[in-house]
Amino acid sequence: MAPRPPRDLVPALVWGLSLFFSLPGPVWLQPSPPPQASPPTQPHPCHTCRGLVDSFNKGLERTIRDNFGGGNTAWEEEKLSKYKDSETRLVEVLENVCSKSDFECHRLLELSEELVESWWFHKQQEAPDLFQWLCSDSLKLCCPSGTFGPSCLPCPGGAEKPCGGYGHCEGEGTRGGSGRCDCQAGYGGEACGQCSLGYFEVERNASHLVCSACFGPCARCSGPEESNCLQCKRGWALHHLKCVDIDECGTERANCGADQFCVNTEGSYECRDCAKACLGCMGAGPGRCKKCSPGYQQVGAKCLDVDECETEVCPGENEQCENTEGSYRCVCAEGYKQIEGICVKEQIPAETRMRRNEAMCPGPHSKQVAELGVELWRSGSGAGLVHTARALSQPAHHVAWGNPLRPLRASVSCLVRDSNGPSQSGSQQ
Repeated sequence: MAPRPPRDLVPALVWGLSLFFSLPGPVWLQPSPPPQASPPTQPHPCHTCRGLVDSFNKGLERTIRDNFGGGNTAWEEEKLSKYKDSETRLVEVLENVCSKSDFECHRLLELSEELVESWWFHKQQEAPDLFQWLCSDSLKLCCPSGTFGPSCLPCPGGAEKPCGGYGHCEGEGTRGGSGRCDCQAGYGGEACGQCSLGYFEVERNASHLVCSACFGPCARCSGPEESNCLQCKRGWALHHLKCVDIDECGTERANCGADQFCVNTEGSYECRDCAKACLGCMGAGPGRCKKCSPGYQQVGAKCLDVDECETEVCPGENEQCENTEGSYRCVCAEGYKQIEGICVKEQIPAETRMRRNEAMCPGPHSKQVAELGVELWRSGSGAGLVHTARALSQPAHHVAWGNPLRPLRASVSCLVRDSNGPSQSGSQQ
């Protein structure tokens, strides 16, 4: 059976409020969080209640200012006495007490509106502080300043000066929180009544404590000087009241990998990678190697790259060796490309061949493709007309005026013809 609410107004509202806040809000009042993002943190109900009361008090000031203050004083006093505690004024204030986007304020007002009306018409005289009456005494959402938790217990250091005045009491003023003190920098202890590590006491009396920082590496000290150290931070050693750096690299305290070397820093150390040429090292660069990596050799004090291309390492046909840092690779020679692991001659597109030959044999050219895969070139005109032919898949040939194809070296010949017959003008290597 569902629990039945109490009959009296205030207990009933408190019961309903606690039940309401324990349930998720209506779907239309809960904005969807962005994908893979944490939901927004909801304000503590006490903070919402405080905001509602602050807005209510501002509304009271606004309604008095807007409705009166600049006319017949006697008439205003008579009208004000009627308007001051009227339902009309209460409605005007409540209409604007929550902003449109403040969903938590609207939820709280909906639950506590009858309580506010009860205070307005019946409780103002005996309980002029609306925050205390509504948020602390009636709804039990808040605690007095300097207290925390369901029972409003005093914060460490006391309710009058929580955390000694040098920190924040978690949950202070609310019915939640742990009451733990979050101390300011330099202060520590349960109620922030001590100087924390790295700080020393400059002044103290019954109500006052001043802490100041120690010299850099000192964890505890008697003063600000380098020679005032009593205890050192990690990575430092105390020597004649001074903290000196511990060289972890020289004392084997460092924990670096096999291919790393140690670099000492103030109060600590760093592990850095050895050079690529090294198998283990004592410092930076190829001159600090313990051993050389494969593909490197000892030359003097350094590990230097071996040029594998000085020996026959690429046995494939039309392959050539290309040296790399610490290794090598076999690539196809110029004019060849790799197909299924074999270097085969590239087939140069006709347009590319035409541009190459035109560059070697200047002058007006026209291209014809003869039968049987022969590339035919014409240059000149009239008596100087010459044809140069090239087999597309064979070494270069040329023909002039019906002469048979004659093989050329890896070159292209430029031919001219005079009145006595064809002749060769030159060879472009």
